[in-house]
Amino acid sequence: MNNNYLIGGKMNSVEALPVYTPKKKKLTKDRIILLCLATPFIIYVLSFFYVPLFGWIAAFFNYSPGMPLDKIPFVGFQYFRWMLTTERNEVVRVVINTIGMNVLYLLTTPLPVILAILLNEVRFRKFKRIVQSITTLPHFISWVIVFSLAFSIFSSEGFLNTILQGLGLIDRNLSVLDNKGIVWTFQTALVVWKSLGWNTIIYMAAISGIDAELYDAASVDGAGRFAKAIHITLPGLMPTYFVLLLLGIGWLFSSDITQILMFHNGLVAPRIETIDYYAFRVGVVAFNYSYGTAIGILRSIISIVLLFSVNQVSKKIRGESIF
Repeated sequence: MNNNYLIGGKMNSVEALPVYTPKKKKLTKDRIILLCLATPFIIYVLSFFYVPLFGWIAAFFNYSPGMPLDKIPFVGFQYFRWMLTTERNEVVRVVINTIGMNVLYLLTTPLPVILAILLNEVRFRKFKRIVQSITTLPHFISWVIVFSLAFSIFSSEGFLNTILQGLGLIDRNLSVLDNKGIVWTFQTALVVWKSLGWNTIIYMAAISGIDAELYDAASVDGAGRFAKAIHITLPGLMPTYFVLLLLGIGWLFSSDITQILMFHNGLVAPRIETIDYYAFRVGVVAFNYSYGTAIGILRSIISIVLLFSVNQVSKKIRGESIF
């Protein structure tokens, strides 16, 4: 197909450029294998993260287990109003507890970055692997085992009190597990202990992706190991750190309910109960499933709004976002 046009009064012709048509991707053997490998994980995500969302409908009915919805009275937003009026003091308390412990944990997020930089500077590989193994192992220990260890060490008859009393450093037993004044700090310390090594792996992987030529150029300029760590390694870790920080802020209203269940007792209950535990207590223990579901819905909505908000703030301030 030719197109004609005029230049200086003369007729010229040029062939039209061919229209680009993207090739259809064929379902090759490798693609089928990858799809089969991903299928179990897709089914897992759909089954445990999306299918349960249909249960949110229970928050709008006076739900009773075993009864069909068409025979259960529809109550609309009654439980949401109840949450913000009658149970307002309880809700405010558990929200403060949840945010307080999560903020304390967010303040400790630089620790894996520091550990990753320090391990990166270690030249003795065997020692480096030993440290990585020791710090990563707690991630795979369940909270049941963690509570057993904590009880053996910090209880009134535990190892810590026995040693301190034997040395004559204390007159009476230290109260750790039932001290509501330090419960936030103690629980945060346990979370840091469990997650420090695991999070360090992420930053070690990020360090391996930093261009080695930057270190060579810094060496030519006379920079030492400390200067390289501060001016090359640390800036190279910042994008990864901010992504994980934004995700952590998005989980500001969440908590590990297993941890709370293990360390919950009557003395620390006012300070350790989080939103997730409160929803479990009123929904499952007290058999008020509709109200517990309403609490879970409100928590999820707030978390989603918070995540998108910090994402937009990051996009405006840093020019980067996670989605």
